[in-house]
Amino acid sequence: MAEHRLPGTPPVPLVLRRSGRARRISLRVSGLDGRVTLTVPRGVPEAEALNFARSKAEWIRRHLAARPDEVIVAPGVTLPVEGALLRVERGTGRGVRLNGGTVVVPGAETGPRLQAWLRELARDRLTAAADRHARALNRTYSRITLRDTRSRWGSCSSRGALSFSWRLILAPPEILDYVAAHEVAHLAEMNHSPAFWAHVERLYGPHKQARRWLRENGPALHRYRFQG
Repeated sequence: MAEHRLPGTPPVPLVLRRSGRARRISLRVSGLDGRVTLTVPRGVPEAEALNFARSKAEWIRRHLAARPDEVIVAPGVTLPVEGALLRVERGTGRGVRLNGGTVVVPGAETGPRLQAWLRELARDRLTAAADRHARALNRTYSRITLRDTRSRWGSCSSRGALSFSWRLILAPPEILDYVAAHEVAHLAEMNHSPAFWAHVERLYGPHKQARRWLRENGPALHRYRFQG
């Protein structure tokens, strides 16, 4: 993939991606990280593709402007933990702890310490949910991996390995539970057939509202930056 820039103030980086499957030039603005991808069929001149992007400059900038602002996690910031908004405070002691409507983080490196705590909490909640759904489905998985994925909230490999975004711990518990049920259902059906959705329905219950929540609110969970 080649990177170009859309002229203007400020310039907008464009990732040009050649695709043998594409039938026309297309643009995509990621709601997660703001990356602008210009997909171009093989054989279409690069200049033609860039002219297309320039003709869509107003559309691109409008979508970028609509993205949630990034939040650097530090004392005084409010962020969701299991769907509840908590105020981050610096404190004493050895570990991160909840105190009413606050999450208290000892030490100077608030962001990294809080992120590590959130990842462990996510592992605990996702493991419990995956275990419960796997028992109900009478299937087993091989392992659980947590990542900071941007393209998907979870996945299931053909060997039964489950992978999840640790940022699900920021969402309400029922959303995390839905994603766990969705990926466990793939242990029985490695597709999105009616049979697969029947498994999801049996494990989780009605799921349209959870799917809608992720579409509408999921990108905002990536706005939080846990820097040192």
